[in-house]
Amino acid sequence: MWFKNLFVYRLPSSFNITAQALQEKLALKTLQPCSGLEKQSRGWVPCHSDERLVHVMQGQMLIAMGVEQKLLPASVVNQFAKERIADIEAQQGFKLGRKQVKELKEQLTEELLPRAFVYRRATYVWIDTVNGWLVVDAASAAKADEVLELLGKTLDDLPLKLLHTELSPVAAMTDWLASEEAPGSFSIDRELELRATGEGKATVRYANHALEGDEIRRHISVGKRATRLGMTWNDRVSFVLTEQLQIKRVAFLDIIKEESATLADHADEVFDVEFTLMTGELAKLLKDLLRALGGEVNDKV
Repeated sequence: MWFKNLFVYRLPSSFNITAQALQEKLALKTLQPCSGLEKQSRGWVPCHSDERLVHVMQGQMLIAMGVEQKLLPASVVNQFAKERIADIEAQQGFKLGRKQVKELKEQLTEELLPRAFVYRRATYVWIDTVNGWLVVDAASAAKADEVLELLGKTLDDLPLKLLHTELSPVAAMTDWLASEEAPGSFSIDRELELRATGEGKATVRYANHALEGDEIRRHISVGKRATRLGMTWNDRVSFVLTEQLQIKRVAFLDIIKEESATLADHADEVFDVEFTLMTGELAKLLKDLLRALGGEVNDKV
């Protein structure tokens, strides 16, 4: 149970739902299998081996949205359509028009969907009732929005806002690089993206590359700004910070995972310990990151 990509939202100050009340709300919108002609369905699923939809540890709640999709590649539809078209054209003696081919493919899609392979995935959401954050573990904004849409329907249009800080991540990251000094408990790693602000938006990327010295400062001096920067917090968690204040490629360093291994004996205990350690570390990281970025703007919803 280790989150990898963080989209962080501020919960409204009025948010005070209990785990039991949240469980009851989620139970009304659990994941249902796709019906015959449905391509996708969404709903809440258990977070772990038991049937609970809300996992709670020390004021931290974990929920999971499940998505079931039917996989019907266009190449499969086209293959069946090609065979069907050949049969029809042989019988009637002339080629089908574009409209007829389109209608035939739509008909074949309906025929094939009930037999399509089914793929399931889950997206996890951490609700920090202590600090007032909601964090979605999603690799893209589209997947995060997918969760928020269902959450809004489940909790009657729960108003959430992405975190905003006094300093923009671009300005702060660029300053840290120019001064070769990371703030507080952070250190700068060996990954960077610099982008020019002009019309061409020329971009330079560094991977596994030392970021000290004149070369980086020259890029900054001609107007390039940092849009992604690899960092490590407190020698415990590494990540990539983006210009949109997304926290990507989160990696909990060995010292944390060793702690979880020594504190648990079986699978359920491991899950609980990992969730507790993860949320504890990320809560501190987020506080320090917000402080490094000058604090939150409009932190009340």
